[in-house]
Amino acid sequence: MVEKIALVGIGKIARDQHLPSIAANPDWELAATVSRHASVDGVENHAGIEEMLEARPDISTVSLAIPPQPRFAYARAALEAGRHVMLEKPPGQSLAETHALEEIARKQGVSIYATWHSREADCVPNAKVWLADKQIRRLAITWKEDVRRWHPGQDWIFEPGGLGVFDPGINALSIMTEILPWPVHVEKAVLQFPDNRDTPIAADLVFANPPGVEMTAAFDWRQEGPQTWDIDIETDAGHLRLSSGGAKLEIDGETVKQGSDHEYANLYKRMAALVRSGESDMDLAPMVHVADAFTLGKRQVVDAFHF
Repeated sequence: MVEKIALVGIGKIARDQHLPSIAANPDWELAATVSRHASVDGVENHAGIEEMLEARPDISTVSLAIPPQPRFAYARAALEAGRHVMLEKPPGQSLAETHALEEIARKQGVSIYATWHSREADCVPNAKVWLADKQIRRLAITWKEDVRRWHPGQDWIFEPGGLGVFDPGINALSIMTEILPWPVHVEKAVLQFPDNRDTPIAADLVFANPPGVEMTAAFDWRQEGPQTWDIDIETDAGHLRLSSGGAKLEIDGETVKQGSDHEYANLYKRMAALVRSGESDMDLAPMVHVADAFTLGKRQVVDAFHF
């Protein structure tokens, strides 16, 4: 059965990822969009979510591709109207919000999905399987990119609730929490805040874990030129590297797999399965690490940042 879906927010990520993934999936029909400033040719658009929910009771599912700050109100409106909800990462601007949404979904008997697109990178499952029986000795995440390239002029990212460099950094954390055979937690953090911004532009994390393995993460939003999205893991059986955000897997320097990009296509397949089964998926492990980094992090002030 084809489900009708509404997409809220028609920005860069929606056009680059959400719209093509919905169009290519036979489980979904894009029946409406919600945006004050944009629209999709041939698709009914509404300026607000309440208007859409009232006008289109036939739409079963709402996908939210908007910044985290206003997302709670949109998600709550959709859930209380009895619609299934799919959340772009991060699922909210706070853990409390996401827990509240999960409870509303449970009471309403609808599905809610906190998506982590980087977990759907081609080589993440392969890395998880390879690591399952290995003794890990060291893990180092290096996630450095250019905010001007990926979020041009988007000041919300540096406002409270926008997460700053943890907006991309949480992608690395989502992979880490998926592939490790045991849980870890943030032990120490240093967060660099531009003196004109409310969220960090760089962060260095140290993780604690039961085996006592050396584990670190370095995030930076000021890297120009080639972008770096790497996870290096030393084990008793060799060196694993996930690069290109999880699309490439190397063991001891030899390429094992070079994947293709179908992260968002997999998310919409997963959402369709959740709706059919009446289940939800609200794994918040990556967001817990971000919250702990803000709680434990030492703040350093750096030069002002301007787009």
